[in-house]
Amino acid sequence: MSMFRKKELTAVSSEPSAMKKDLKTMDLIMLGIGAIVGTGIFVVTGVAAEQYAGPALSLSFLVAAGAIILAGLCYAEFASRIPAIGGPYAYMYVVFGELVAWMTGWLVICEFFLAVSSVASGWSGYVHGFLNSLGVDFPKALSGAYNPANGTYVDLIAMLVLLAVTFWVSLEAKTALRLNNVMVFVKFGIITLFLIVGIFYVKPDNWQPFMPFGFSGVVSGAAVVFFAFLGFDAVSMTAEEVKNPQKDIPKGIIGSIIIATVLYVIVTLVLTGIVPFDALGVKDPVAFAMRFVQRDGVAGVISVGAILTLLTVTISMMYSLARIIYAISKDGLLPKFMSKIDEKKRTPKNATYVAGGCTMIFAGLVPMELLAELTNIVTLMYLIVMAIGIIRLRKVAGDPKPGEFKIPFVPLVPILLVIVSIGLMLQLQAATWKAFAIALVLGFVIYFAYGYKHSNEGKIKH
Repeated sequence: MSMFRKKELTAVSSEPSAMKKDLKTMDLIMLGIGAIVGTGIFVVTGVAAEQYAGPALSLSFLVAAGAIILAGLCYAEFASRIPAIGGPYAYMYVVFGELVAWMTGWLVICEFFLAVSSVASGWSGYVHGFLNSLGVDFPKALSGAYNPANGTYVDLIAMLVLLAVTFWVSLEAKTALRLNNVMVFVKFGIITLFLIVGIFYVKPDNWQPFMPFGFSGVVSGAAVVFFAFLGFDAVSMTAEEVKNPQKDIPKGIIGSIIIATVLYVIVTLVLTGIVPFDALGVKDPVAFAMRFVQRDGVAGVISVGAILTLLTVTISMMYSLARIIYAISKDGLLPKFMSKIDEKKRTPKNATYVAGGCTMIFAGLVPMELLAELTNIVTLMYLIVMAIGIIRLRKVAGDPKPGEFKIPFVPLVPILLVIVSIGLMLQLQAATWKAFAIALVLGFVIYFAYGYKHSNEGKIKH
């Protein structure tokens, strides 16, 4: 059937790029860390320790990291063998054809769209809290998503930060990621400050019992903190802007996952050593730990730093969202105007503006907590498709060539990723599955109403 028309592997790999190729391995690792390390350390750790795993949350991070590394290996082989912009979307176009590629791309768009909007909302919450601590009262009507019963109508700060991020991401890739790199170093500085000060207040007794909820609590905690690793896939969206994508992208993916894992484990051990786990049910656990030991000055620095460094997550995710929209538009499955490249900056200007405009509206008006789990389920679904895609790629194109990244133990590694992803999906609530079904239906409607008729591959086949 023509809706399963495929791109040839050699054709995809040799497609000319209109964008500037000046990113290297370190740029990609910094992009990955910028996208991953943020809410995982500064927000999720406290509640996850209190409600799920206790001090053993450090083990939860290791379990979650194992699953993420499985996904990262699949990404690394695909990125090495099919170095095309669009990440999973581009890969599925080669192995399964257009319809599966579109639906995978649609799930990736949903992931980044929801992530950008929710992080902007979270960033707004930090800013409001900081302003309140200074005695500055922001108009309530402009301080939150649309909720007349609560007196809020629009989250103005969330919209303004996305306006600034959209402008920044529309600049040259190297320029756009420069702020990200600076903020990553600020992030490392804050984490280092916390560890240097905090290690003197660690009480080993706080680690007892180490597994207050048993091993099942460790697994439940892993299901929660799994999503603290999301963002590593942003690296695969850079293919057309990387000097040596076959080698640099796999290094960027695996490198950022390993560094994030080490940071998560060390911070969690120190955090639960300072504060009893049952007192960590707060939104700012790292700053709270410093206040807990009367180091209010350090807590203030960490709070301001968290506000600044959450920008890195927004920049990384917006960068990736614009690239996936550009890649799909370039193939005709979304309106062509979104594939226009800025002649001077060599960036997908229109795709960036569309991504920014949509996320601004969403972050400003929609309470993100209602859709938070939807981010999780769409991500897990396309990771399942990716895992199956690796097995299919090996069948249709053989093993990777010398110099290309090769996953060991295929099909065992992809099958493990499928099992883990399904297990995590089954832990999500029924309302999330209903929202997921709606998202899938909307994706099919867009494809058959527009994409199928305007596809470049369809025109070629005819």
